[in-house]
Amino acid sequence: MDFIRLDPADTVVTATRALKVGVGVEGCETRALIPSGHKIAVVDIAKGAPVRKYAQVIGYAAQDIAAGDHVHTHNIDFRATDVEYEFGTNLRHVAEATGDTFMGYRRDNGTVGTRNYIAIVTSVNCSATAARMIAAHFTPDIMADYPDVDGVVAFVHGTGCGMADSGDGFEALQRVMWGYARHPNHAGVLMVGLGCEINQIDWLLEAWGLKQGPLFHTMNIQSVAGLRKTVEKGIEKVAAMLPLANQAVRTVCPASELKVALQCGGSDAWSGITANPALGYATDLLVAQGGTGVLAETPEIYGAEHLLTARAADRETGERLLGLIHWWEDYTKRNNGSMDNNPSPGNKAGGLTTILEKSLGAAAKGGTTPLTGVYKYAETLRARGFTFMDSPGYDPASVTGQIAGGCNLVCFTTGRGSAFGSKPAPTIKVATNTEMYTRMTEDMDVNAGAMLSDGVSLEDQGREIYEMFLRVASGEQTKSEAQGLGDYEFVPWQIGAVM
Repeated sequence: MDFIRLDPADTVVTATRALKVGVGVEGCETRALIPSGHKIAVVDIAKGAPVRKYAQVIGYAAQDIAAGDHVHTHNIDFRATDVEYEFGTNLRHVAEATGDTFMGYRRDNGTVGTRNYIAIVTSVNCSATAARMIAAHFTPDIMADYPDVDGVVAFVHGTGCGMADSGDGFEALQRVMWGYARHPNHAGVLMVGLGCEINQIDWLLEAWGLKQGPLFHTMNIQSVAGLRKTVEKGIEKVAAMLPLANQAVRTVCPASELKVALQCGGSDAWSGITANPALGYATDLLVAQGGTGVLAETPEIYGAEHLLTARAADRETGERLLGLIHWWEDYTKRNNGSMDNNPSPGNKAGGLTTILEKSLGAAAKGGTTPLTGVYKYAETLRARGFTFMDSPGYDPASVTGQIAGGCNLVCFTTGRGSAFGSKPAPTIKVATNTEMYTRMTEDMDVNAGAMLSDGVSLEDQGREIYEMFLRVASGEQTKSEAQGLGDYEFVPWQIGAVM
């Protein structure tokens, strides 16, 4: 098949391979060279008329478009969404299931981890070098004595001072720090600050009720009396934690304890046809077991939010999602941006034309079950089921927020290819097309492109992803873990003025 038509109402189809001029498509012939993954008009579309894919509007014709024309950025205009929102009108509950398990780390506070790290968390960029020096001391030779500890990781960032001591930016950073300090994938935590920064560690301890103990320590460079002494003392503290952390053992835990961050990046036209729907099916399987899937990247559900409000468990949840959309519209306007700044150049090369088209495909990662919760960036996850967290579309910042919220796994779909990984929650990467999977097999864990190249069903592909959730949660290493990714992908979202 040279093309795919996703819905009878669509006015475009998607080429499954590069097509020359004159190829027959739905009663017309191609009038231009069509790259693989790009769209072809199958009816005449008048200037100003809507262009439809997924039975939804993805843009408006910037000029008259003839049947057989290549449809892309040169002849589609973006317009802001204008829809009548419905709440709770499309609630599809999956049959509850139990019995699926994984081997996880059950912590004293009742949370469950999938990895067993010691974290060094910085309050400010000024302590980043100290944290990296402490972590670098714990070489593979040293860690060989602690086989049940996955590693010592420094989570450093470029902010923490020169910012207001209240408001969205400060509160988001504090939530990130608290989330990483209490994350179930961490057996032990050392927090390192400078001492004079806005983002004071003591404020965090007081605000969030964190208590120091054998597996939780804090220190400031200025109090310890300099970088060298801080590094030496930090090494001593982590060395004392390692034997305790090594005592953690994996035990049988229900799949309901999994909280999976749903991500996509380096998307292409196949993202919304193969990998994202397959991940959505896996999410439905997880939700049926009582687990949690967390969609994010608010700018990348723009234009598809009406589909999510219709799935909201109640009006309050749906309104909370719309509040995020309105905030982003104002935020981009104030910063001379546009909600259509995404898709990226790589996304467009892969066939995506507008943010509306990308969003409709991205939202498919959330499956079909009711939307049970909507959260601020890095806010602690409370509701089970399918949920949403506010975040930018920038993958490292988005995943950082999801992990801070409590996600103990990440599943990341990609069509162009992404060398992304994360700690302490491991990332499973799902390729949207077989060509890219074959080219980047060292980076990809699952080939959802088999849905096109080999006729694998949505159900079988989704179950493959879900079963990998359980295996990775039990300790199976992902491709990104094998390559050591995750140390530099900790990127708290920086909101507000730098002063």
